[in-house]
Amino acid sequence: MGRILIQMRLILLILTLMCGVSACEEVGEPNGTKVEPVSLDLSQSEETGEKESDKKIKIGFSMDTLLEERWQKDRDLFKEAVEALGAEVEIRAANGDDAVQISQAETLISEGVDLLVVVPHNAEAAATIVKKAHLAGIKVLAYDRLVKNANIDLYVSFDNEKVGELQAEAITKLVPKGKYVYIGGAITDYNAHLFKKGVFNVLQPLIDKGDITVVFDQWTKDWTPVNALANMEAALKANNNQIDAVIAANDATAGGVIQALAARGLAGKIPVAGQDAELAAAQRIVVGTQTMTVYKPIKALTEEAARLAVKLAKGENIGADRKVNNGKIEVPSVLLSPIAVDKTNIDKTVIADGFHSWEEVYKPLGE
Repeated sequence: MGRILIQMRLILLILTLMCGVSACEEVGEPNGTKVEPVSLDLSQSEETGEKESDKKIKIGFSMDTLLEERWQKDRDLFKEAVEALGAEVEIRAANGDDAVQISQAETLISEGVDLLVVVPHNAEAAATIVKKAHLAGIKVLAYDRLVKNANIDLYVSFDNEKVGELQAEAITKLVPKGKYVYIGGAITDYNAHLFKKGVFNVLQPLIDKGDITVVFDQWTKDWTPVNALANMEAALKANNNQIDAVIAANDATAGGVIQALAARGLAGKIPVAGQDAELAAAQRIVVGTQTMTVYKPIKALTEEAARLAVKLAKGENIGADRKVNNGKIEVPSVLLSPIAVDKTNIDKTVIADGFHSWEEVYKPLGE
């Protein structure tokens, strides 16, 4: 009888244990499905396990063109500056095509960039890019050229009105009276309008006095030297070569101007201003066919733009202390100072900064 009681007690104990296990299964694994522990660390990436704080910032750089020497420098220096800050950059260049630039920007947006930096080909058309980026929750920084009529988050450039003023001040010192030609940039580029405004800030009082007459004033489609050449040929023809000074909106257009002057034996005899401090312009300055250029230290621009782009992408305060009206809003802006360069200070500016080497600049002289 004692043995039977012991066996019954063992059976009851086994049944009790089995019920306990069954209950645990019903609570912990409903419908027989295995339940994995859930992590509540929301800063963890599902796919890579990478914490958001360690995630690399990705900047999209939508450029108008790489056909000019100047913009190739911007691309390389901006990439270097962004990577030095621990971020990465995806670069696209539309080579002067609005539709292509918009399409490329859409691609960058779809790739999930944290911020979009835009050098617009067309100041008005690029507003579409800003809208598309904002719809995706991506902020936009306008680089060197302002985007018109759009809610741009930040504009980083040089004081482009000052650029035009430096050009006109240099030329009017040499030619205080006479017939002037103005060869503008692309009408679609808002910077071209700022350069021209700066030039006429200086010229207008002299025009009003009757000291200076602007006998030709024309925009240059797409900033190309060949179109500037055609404009200058038209100016020379209309004035029987009787021109005293030329202000060109950049060094590329100045190159077209000087080509037209050279064909008539006038290169070096008529002062010509440009801007951008391109190598060809620097060489023309030491040779004497171009009077001056305006140096905009691109390394400083790219480093500042990269620094602000990364801060903006992280949602940090950028501390922009200036505003520029783009037709829709007062855009927070950071504007750097340009420098007038001629034969007297080219060694201390463009060459000293390593923008161009001494050997490159003075090569045409065989020195």
